[in-house]
Amino acid sequence: MEIKAADVAKLRQMTGAGMMDCKKALVEANGDYERAKEIIREKGKLVAAKRADRETSEGAVIAKVNGEKAIVIGLGCETDFVAKNAEFQALAEAIAEAAIANFPADKEALMACVLADGRTVEAAVTEQTGKTGEKHVIVGYETVEAPYISAYMHKITGKLAAVVGFNKAFDEQTAKGVAMQVASMNPVAVSAESVPQNVIDTELKTAEQKTKEELVQKAVDAALTKAGINPAHVDSEAHIESNQSKGWITAEQAEQAREIIKTVSAEKAANLPEQMVANIAKGRLQKFFKEQTLEEQGYQMGDGKTAVKDVVKAADAEAKILTFKRISLAD
Repeated sequence: MEIKAADVAKLRQMTGAGMMDCKKALVEANGDYERAKEIIREKGKLVAAKRADRETSEGAVIAKVNGEKAIVIGLGCETDFVAKNAEFQALAEAIAEAAIANFPADKEALMACVLADGRTVEAAVTEQTGKTGEKHVIVGYETVEAPYISAYMHKITGKLAAVVGFNKAFDEQTAKGVAMQVASMNPVAVSAESVPQNVIDTELKTAEQKTKEELVQKAVDAALTKAGINPAHVDSEAHIESNQSKGWITAEQAEQAREIIKTVSAEKAANLPEQMVANIAKGRLQKFFKEQTLEEQGYQMGDGKTAVKDVVKAADAEAKILTFKRISLAD
């Protein structure tokens, strides 16, 4: 069957696929447009399967707000070249529009949403994979519901966006600044009280371990110094060998250092003051809350020192941060 250029152009308009892909699909389908469209879709699925393990650190992240609802979606691809393509950007925008219009509960529900052109999100992403030959995937989908919402998208890279929900409308510039804070500082929670318990447990365990290691190391360094050995010269086996070859320590000092490190480490580790360790670890946990929770972080759009919660309070004494969501392809 002869496939005319007009037929190829028609299928291309219907699917957005390349001219050669459209011609091959029409030939295989014997001119049946519906079958040809299915062939093109199947090609996209095949490409997606072959590239399933590829990284998608490029792409587009879009935030949209509609009244008391907001969404953030991230559409990922493999290269910056494809990410900047107008068709890719249009697809990301179309998915974001479908998301804010339908407000699906999760990513699985988002994939079933229907775009303005009648395709599902899943079908559109698969077809775009087939067109470019690169893996395309929804890398993230988040929603926020609140009485007042502010959003921020990083316009330069297009790979970062955040939305923040507040209990009431207040100064727009301050609210936007808080959204920018979320985007740039990536807090783990709104406040210390809202940090997930598993995160607290992990941080406390890490703090305790670090405290124990530091107390042991302090005792070892003191013993080495007392023996006339520079702790910096023997802080690893590689350094011991290197500094011995340079003549900075003798073979006797190297062996003495190894024995001190082994003996003092074991003795100190077995006799650590538990209450001291616990107190220091709790202090480190408080520092974690100050640095990693949104309300306690220094406001980066101001002096960098004033806490975000105080900036919000200064703008409106009754305003409070309720929640936030963030997606980044750069993290």
